[in-house]
Order: sequence, then structure tokens, then C-alpha cells
Amino acid sequence: MRISSRGQGEAGRERLTLTPETVDDLWHLSYVLEPGDLVSGDTTRRIQRDDDQMRDTGGQREHLSVTIEVSDVEFARFANRLRVGGEITGCSREDQLGHHHTLNVEAHDELTIEKQFKADQIERIEEAEEAADSPDVAIATVEEGEAYIHLVKEYGVDEYASFTKPTGKGEYSRPREELFAELGDALGHLDTDAIILAGPGFTKQDARDYIEEEYRNLADLITVVDTSSAGGRGVHEVLKRGAVEEVQDETRIAREAETIDELMERIADGAKAAYGIDEVQKAADFGAVEELLILDNRLRDERQGDGDWELDINDVIETVEQQGGEITVFSSDFQPGQQLDSFGGIAALLRYRLQ
Repeated sequence: MRISSRGQGEAGRERLTLTPETVDDLWHLSYVLEPGDLVSGDTTRRIQRDDDQMRDTGGQREHLSVTIEVSDVEFARFANRLRVGGEITGCSREDQLGHHHTLNVEAHDELTIEKQFKADQIERIEEAEEAADSPDVAIATVEEGEAYIHLVKEYGVDEYASFTKPTGKGEYSRPREELFAELGDALGHLDTDAIILAGPGFTKQDARDYIEEEYRNLADLITVVDTSSAGGRGVHEVLKRGAVEEVQDETRIAREAETIDELMERIADGAKAAYGIDEVQKAADFGAVEELLILDNRLRDERQGDGDWELDINDVIETVEQQGGEITVFSSDFQPGQQLDSFGGIAALLRYRLQ
């Protein structure tokens, strides 16, 4: 994320002009933008004309500068864009005022946002700005007959590729080197700064030796980590052990994996933890919350009035911040966030045990 300018807008709003530089940045913005916010940017819009020749074609698209009052936001993950819809309140063509329009925001599109930012939303944008210099990391997990490549993103981990080559004995078995070659070739096509190679047993060591010999440009990028399995479970083990943090400082999802494991351990031991909105509110009122954990889509729903909590989540967050507690917003796209969802989407690590 690149922030170009900050200033004051109208009606006590803060004005922020920024440029999302990655898909991760678009994902962050999907949890910052809310109904009622003002978003300005360049776009194209099909303009209907009172011209007999144009009426049959449905109009022509024109380039416009618009400001919309946000009504809905959607992160289109597989289209690599953010859709921001709402009523046009400002436009380079006055005849378009009052119409509904959707801004299709992609990486490198400049936006100006006017809103009353909450503290955690500003923190999220600033963290995205700092993350721009973080290295890109690929996690390759391998065991006999199969291999996987996952890419570490701010919004979670994406599976990039998977390979299956039966090895060992049997009519359909293939030499292990064929599996290693496919894995090495795929890694060689990635623009990544580090590769974590993980898996059970000696297979990963053999894979590393093969890749370092046949794909020498990858040799200095590889770090080997022991895990009990390959695939998604192996990736979670890599994150939990902090291997990603060695090459990507304080990665969001690595922190989430570590934090959710700490929560699970405390709950299992009956120790300093609370979960569910009622228990967390009680802990916050007592000043006991050391770190508040909340799921991103639950936070968004509650703020937009689509949730089912009877209290204002902003009051809970403000109470925790005033007492020096930390706020961690979890991604619903990644396993730790899904675990948090099973606890009602909100939990807390406490300074002391509540009676």
C-alpha cells in the first residue's frame, strides 16, 4: 500500500489518498471501507444518450472521475479486484449524479477515501504500507508421491500447484526424480524471495538435493523445515513454528497461527482466556484483556448492522484500547480465523483469570 496524502475532509471526516499495490492491499481495503464512506477514483461508465443512433447500442463507455457514497464492498479474490458500489455524489458529468455505480478497483489504481477512520482501520492500512517491503515466500511441502506449493499472502495462504507421481513399487510407479523435477520447475517460475521446503521423513531432503543440483538459482532461497505431513496441514505446521517469520518479519498469518494456538492451549488448561461476545465484554469491562482476537468478516458485519450481537463492538474495542490491550483482526480465509469462528468470532487472551 502506498499512501500519497492525508488531510481533513468535510463533516469531520479524514481524507486519505492511497494506491493499493497488490491483491493483499485490495483485501485489506475490503475490511476498511464501510457503507456511508466516500470513495473517489477514475472509472469508465456506459452513458446513455438522447441520440437515435446511440440508443440501439446501449450507449458508449466514457472515462469519468467519480465520488460514490459506499453501499456495498466485495473483494473479488479470483478476479484480483475490489468492487465498491454506491450512489454517485460527485462526478465530472453532472447528469450522472444520483445514479448507482461500481468502482472496479485493481492494483495500482489510486483512490481517495473520506471517512471517520477507526483506530484499527488506520493501523491496518499502515501495516499494509509497511508490508510492501516484506519478502514474498513460497512454502513447498513434499512427501512420497505428492508435493504442493502454497504462496503466503496477507489474506491467507493460496495453493499455487500440486503434483502427484506414484513412487515406490508397482506397475504405475515413477522415479522420485520426476516429482522433484515438476516441483523444481514450478518453483523456478515463481517470482519469490524465499522458499520453505517442508515435509516428513527424508523425502524433503532428497528433494532439496535434487533441486539445488538441477535448479541452482533456487539453492540460496531454500530453507528446510520438518513437518509431520504435506499439504495444508504441513503448511499450518510451518506457520506455527515461525519458519515464515525468519524470512518475512512478523507476517500476519504467522502471528495468527501462533496466537490461535496460544488461545487453544489456554482454553484447554482453563487458564487466562475468554471467548464469545458476552465473556469477552465482561473481561474488557474488568480491564483484563491483554489481546482481543476478532474475525474480520464478523467485525465488518457488526459494524454494518448485519450482525447478531446486542452490543456495539466499537465500544468493546475502545475499552480494550483505553486499557492498553492489543487488537488482532483475524483473516476468515485462513485456518486460524476459521478456528476463531468456532468460538463465536471473538476471543481474548487475558492478563489474569476471571472468576
